[in-house]
Amino acid sequence: MSAHITNAIRKLRFEHNEMTQQQLADAVDVSRQTIVAIEKGKYSPSLEVAFKIARQFDKSVEEVFFWQQQG
Repeated sequence: MSAHITNAIRKLRFEHNEMTQQQLADAVDVSRQTIVAIEKGKYSPSLEVAFKIARQFDKSVEEVFFWQQQG
């Protein structure tokens, strides 16, 4: 059994004046490449980064990130 974390970052960026990946990266103090990887589900952020991203959109972590158990 494995787990996968998905997210709504791309949708939230679009809903927030079409925020760019770079703008979000700057706001949460990570690289744009990190945001790209998180959005694509290739990388799970640390708790600190997850909270920073959620707060940037005035959402809870659970409204931004979704844990799905597979198998």
